[in-house]
Amino acid sequence: MPSDTYTHGHHASVLRSHTWRTAENSAAYLLDRLAAGQDVLDVGCGPGTITVGIGSLVAPGRVVGIDAAEEIVDRARQDEHPVNVSYEVADVYSLPFDDGSFDVVHAHQVLQHLSEPVAALGEMRRVLRPGGIVAVRDGDFGGFVWAPRDPVLDQWMDLYHRVTRRNGAEADGGRFLPGWVRSAGFDAPVVSSSTWTFADAETCAWWGGLWADRVRSSSFADQAVAYGLAEIADLERIAGAFLRWSRHPDAVFVLPHIEVIATKGA
Repeated sequence: MPSDTYTHGHHASVLRSHTWRTAENSAAYLLDRLAAGQDVLDVGCGPGTITVGIGSLVAPGRVVGIDAAEEIVDRARQDEHPVNVSYEVADVYSLPFDDGSFDVVHAHQVLQHLSEPVAALGEMRRVLRPGGIVAVRDGDFGGFVWAPRDPVLDQWMDLYHRVTRRNGAEADGGRFLPGWVRSAGFDAPVVSSSTWTFADAETCAWWGGLWADRVRSSSFADQAVAYGLAEIADLERIAGAFLRWSRHPDAVFVLPHIEVIATKGA
């Protein structure tokens, strides 16, 4: 069974982003496929802010959020959540559920961090009931765009790709989702896309500030230095570039995401 390294970790700067996510801003492509009474598995649930939104839409159906990190599951359990939502520590490559346990399996920003995404999707397929759906959404770092241009931010993007490759992960995972889903045996994938856009003073300050902190203090920073891919001075330059970008009056940052919904055949 693969033993993956999560590039971001769960530093406070990472959780500032993860706790901002909701079913509305991160799973809109799925919401009209949800119905009361469905059982849903939320893979890689993190702090559970998307999970609780799904739970409110499928009640009284059950929603189980899973994550490999015990500390983040404990945090999700401590936050307020609907009675039909629960959380477990689990490995996506070996889900602790019987075949055909769920109507929907959802995974947000998960597959890009895995060394064997097709194997993970195969396990998600196993726990789906016939006719059930998988819903996956991942960003595509290679498609990120920003202005003003800054060669130091170009260096950040190159470094991010090198760190994720060292971890056996695919930073540009979004573009590969349709192929991964087909390879896992799902039928008739429906593909869409959407973006997160930061283009005003408040959102740019938030996005630039959290990334400045990430490149200084998160697991990404630790890994970049440990792998010999960057030095502390390099990370400080990148952090400064994010802060410089965030204060520019013409700042814009757009993150594309690919979304796939596919069905498990009979």
